[in-house]
Amino acid sequence: MAFPLHYGSCPVVKNILLLDSEGKRVAVKYYCDDWPTYSAKLAFEKSIFTKTQKTNARTEAEIAMFDSNIIVYKFVQDLHFFVTGGDDENELILATVLQGFYDAVTLLLRSNVEQREALENLDLILLCLDEIVDGGMILETDGSVIAGKVASHNMDDGSPISEQTISQALATAREHLTRSLLR
Repeated sequence: MAFPLHYGSCPVVKNILLLDSEGKRVAVKYYCDDWPTYSAKLAFEKSIFTKTQKTNARTEAEIAMFDSNIIVYKFVQDLHFFVTGGDDENELILATVLQGFYDAVTLLLRSNVEQREALENLDLILLCLDEIVDGGMILETDGSVIAGKVASHNMDDGSPISEQTISQALATAREHLTRSLLR
């Protein structure tokens, strides 16, 4: 589902965060300059984690206001999912982004949504973030579409031998010829 472009001082989505059960980074992406330094980003992550950790956002996403930002979040196992937008953003759109991110991660981790699995598949999660939002603009919110795009990126990297480039095929043939001549 595509949403209309938003022209303002900052993009529609300010950041997407995936934190562990102690509030430490698993995967994060910032799309605006509200937190210009690494330490400002870490301080923001710590403060929203502290503010939300006592809530029960396990069954449904919760919404909170924090420092003139709307934060939509959900906790699953030992992972905490957050999407942040400006105080003038639509909570439902932010919640849709959060749900799309969560659904895509669930599909990519084969329903094993927990920190160890997320860290082992960090490349997939980061690709996921790139498919959902670009520069703050929402590209896609359907979890299965996002996961499908990420999976197709991944297949391009490990192409089977039948799809080798000409130079790779020639190198392989040369290697076989050399081996057979040396016998």
